[in-house]
Amino acid sequence: MEVNVLILREPDATDLPLPQYTTPGAAGADLYAAVEQPVVLQPGERRRISTGIRIALPSGYEAQVRPRSGLADRYGLGMVNAPGTIDSDYRGVIQVVLINLGHEPITIHRGDRVAQLVIAPVARAVWQEVDVLPRTERAEGGFGSTGVSAEK
Repeated sequence: MEVNVLILREPDATDLPLPQYTTPGAAGADLYAAVEQPVVLQPGERRRISTGIRIALPSGYEAQVRPRSGLADRYGLGMVNAPGTIDSDYRGVIQVVLINLGHEPITIHRGDRVAQLVIAPVARAVWQEVDVLPRTERAEGGFGSTGVSAEK
């Protein structure tokens, strides 16, 4: 399925690529760091990094900003609010809140692929207040209530 998304580059980001799907089966398009100078993230430090783009999604869609698994695995680089949600009525610059969860400083350079963007349809709830919810086998079992092992 294809969705038309309008995109606008910031004046200082015209040299950076537009979001790109790196393989035919990729769900997420890579987002690039639009930093002027290298940014060093110390262990435990978080920083907002601009991607230098703004988008206009069609009504009924959202964009999810997700971390890149290779950066998480190799360097411990993650996102504080993963996934970040971009609503269809947001027109600001897309920014990524990165955090260094590793043990060494990480340097973010201009044009580094720092996150990925996934476009998804949005289902909106119609809230229906009731006095009692339907019963289920799980009931109120929460954190850890279904166990760890595949065996029961």
